[in-house]
Parts: sequence; C-alpha cells; structure tokens
Amino acid sequence: MVFSSNIFLFAFLPFVLFSYFLLPHKNYKNALLLVASLIFYAWGEWQYVLLLLVSIVGNYFFGLWIGKSKYEAQSTKHEIFIALTFNLLLLGYFKYANFLIENLNAVFALHIENKKIHLPIGISFFTFHAISYLVDIYRQKCLPQKNLFQLALYISFFPQLVAGPIVRYNFIEKYLGKRRHNFFFIAYGIRRFVVGIGKKVIIANPLGELADAIFDSPLSEINSALAWVGIICYTLQIYFDFSGYSDMAVGLARIFGFRFPENFNYPYISRSIKEFWRRWHMSLSAWFRDYVYIPLGGNRVSVLRQYFNLVLVFFLCGLWHGASWNFIIWGMFHGFFLVAERVLPKVSMPKILQNFYAIFIIMIGWVFFRSPDLSHSLAYLQTMFSGNEIEIVSNQISRLIRSHFVWMSFSLALIGFSPLVKNLALCLMRKNRIFVGIFDLFLIAVFALAIIRLSAATHNPFIYFQF
Repeated sequence: MVFSSNIFLFAFLPFVLFSYFLLPHKNYKNALLLVASLIFYAWGEWQYVLLLLVSIVGNYFFGLWIGKSKYEAQSTKHEIFIALTFNLLLLGYFKYANFLIENLNAVFALHIENKKIHLPIGISFFTFHAISYLVDIYRQKCLPQKNLFQLALYISFFPQLVAGPIVRYNFIEKYLGKRRHNFFFIAYGIRRFVVGIGKKVIIANPLGELADAIFDSPLSEINSALAWVGIICYTLQIYFDFSGYSDMAVGLARIFGFRFPENFNYPYISRSIKEFWRRWHMSLSAWFRDYVYIPLGGNRVSVLRQYFNLVLVFFLCGLWHGASWNFIIWGMFHGFFLVAERVLPKVSMPKILQNFYAIFIIMIGWVFFRSPDLSHSLAYLQTMFSGNEIEIVSNQISRLIRSHFVWMSFSLALIGFSPLVKNLALCLMRKNRIFVGIFDLFLIAVFALAIIRLSAATHNPFIYFQF
C-alpha cells in the first residue's frame, strides 16, 4: 500500500483516523496504530510480516539484554556485537545474497545458482531504526523499552516504515508514552500531507514518465540534448518524489501527535557536495555520521584517515541504497568529491557558479543511480557529452515532450526546488490571515487535481520503496 493510492486515501486512512480519535486512551490508540501498521505492511508484503515481527521481537530482547548488562556495569561489547550481527545478517541475506553470488561467480568462474529471494519493502529502513535503538542503549542515550508493543510501534509505524525518514528512538520515545492532539497539529499535518501528494503526483510522476521514456530508449536512438533532458527530469523527479513522500510521512505523523525530523532542506540550492548532503536525505546522512563515521574516528583521526573514512561511509551509503555496482559507484562518486572539496584549495567563485558546479556533479551522479547497470551509465554519459544530433525521436518521447502537463510539472519543479515561493507565502500569511484561506483553497485544488491524476494513472510507487 502506498500513500498515493486510492485504497490508502479513501479506505485505510479515513478508517484509521476515525477509529484513532474515537478511542479514549493512549494505550488503545497505540494498539490501533500498531495493528494498522502491520496491515499497511501486509497489504503489499504479507509474506514478510513474519520477518518484520522477528526483527521487532529479536531487537526487543536484545535491547533488554544490553540494558541489563549496562545496569550491572558489565561489558556489553559481546551483546551489541551479537545484536548488530543479527540485524545485519537479516538485511544482508535478503538484500545482498544474490549480489554476492553474482560477483563470486564472475570473479572465480563459479556456477552458484542465485537464490529466489524477494527484497522485502522497507527492510533497509526498519533495520536502521532497530540498529540505532540498540546502539543508543549501548551508548546509554536511552533506556531499553520494556513494553514490547511500544517498541513494535516505533519500528513498524506506517508513516515511516517503508521509506523513512529514519527516526531515532530517543527522538520519538516521548511520543509513544504521551502526545498532544489539537486542531493546529492536525491542520498542519493535513496541509503537509497534501503538499507531499502534490509533489508526487503533479510534479514527480509526469517528469518521471519522460525520464523513463528517455532512459529506457536504446541509446542509439537519442541525441545529446535528449540525454540531458532525461537526466534533468530525473534529477527533479527523484527530489519531488522522495521529498513528497517525506512531507506525507511528516504530515501523517503530526496528525497522530508525533513529530518527525525533517528529511530535506532544498538540496538543489547547495553550492557544494558537502552542503548537498546536509540538505538531502538528512536523516540518513545523520545516521551514517553518528553510527559509522564518528565511531571510525570522525575528525579526531589523521587527515588521510578522515578521507578514507569519508569514502568508506559513502561506499556503505551507496550499498545501502541497493545491491548494485551502480549504487556503490554513485556513493563513492559523492565521497570522492567530498574529499576533493577538503583537499583542493578553495576558489572564490560567484554563488551562482558554485550552485552550477554542485548541480552538475549531482546530475552526473544521478546517471549512475538511475541507469540499470554500469555499462548503460557510461554509455549514457557518453551520449550526454557526444554532441550527436539524431533527429528521429520515438513517438512516446515526442508525445511527452509536447505534453502541456509535463511542461506544467517542469515549471512547478523549477519554482519549487528553492525556498523562495515558500518564504513569500509564509510572509504573506503572517501579514494577512486572508492568505491562509487562499493557501488552503490552493491545497484543495492541488488535492483534487492529484486525485484526478491518480484515477487515470497506473501504479506508480515511490522511488525509495525499492530500498
């Protein structure tokens, strides 16, 4: 089940909301949210609900074990090692087993058969939630949760279950026990949810259609200009798709009384790759910083070791995104430029040129992220810079390029990738309350248009569901 599906918008969510606010006690509300979250996951992955439950129960007992050892002033390195191994083996088997087999076969000329393993939706996210919970207990940043059902709700809460944001347990713990509900929280949550669905359906999906048509075409049939159009569309698509999901998740959480961390802060206005990673998928960046980079020594080690650790972290970041050399190269590509920005002397440039530099590097990286394999990535890059002028364009690409809706989506994307319009709207709403009503009418129109588009569209899941 996805947030932008009719079954979610008109059946699941209304029923859960109605039941939630009808129930009188926090424990009943939590029980409802837990059951709803398991149903939400089972809707698309019913065969892997047991895996999710195994992860929840296993990490519940691991948390108690680590907490007990800490309380008794015993060494907990053995316990945390076993707990982390449990989680990494679950993730590794389902996500990386076949990737490992394929590479062993290629390197050593073996003939090991691939296993029939389906990647469970959201396993990377709920595993990282569990790991952060255990490590924070080990570091004594939080106490182990003694209520199994509250821990289960933390790990499986449906707004963040399948595509984040990655929420630390110590960030959300207080909301599991006590949370407030009022009109302003609910109104904010609804507005944020509608903004998210608008980003996904009205901006990301049409741009994604054109990006898919270009990337899926034989490279011999597209010219340099089309290759650039394809990667520009994908650059905008992935941002509005993923930030749209995050907006919807943050909005849903607020409606139910929870507060989630922000996941995006206009990453395409960045003037460096370092700044990009402070603005893009911020919960993942913070997770790798706190649970990988700092334990490796952070900035306390030698300069060369810092550079090595940066590249290693982004190798793991790429691998986290998928079992593919394309994702690994994408991650290391970003790691290389992060190191380069530290090593090379800073050159004074106009801010606009700094922004062009960052966007250019980001788009080159997205080629690896979007392409099906490494050979296609390199061939696509060659097409981008070849300057060839093939005049024959497929009917599908030609139709999409002429589509008024695609052009509208592109225009909205160019307006929405920076905070200028948002800041202007907030300024107007603070000066005169009438603009709040105008904004709400605008959101009603956005929601109506999104529903019309959804009714006519085929299944179009969020990009980050595959991770």
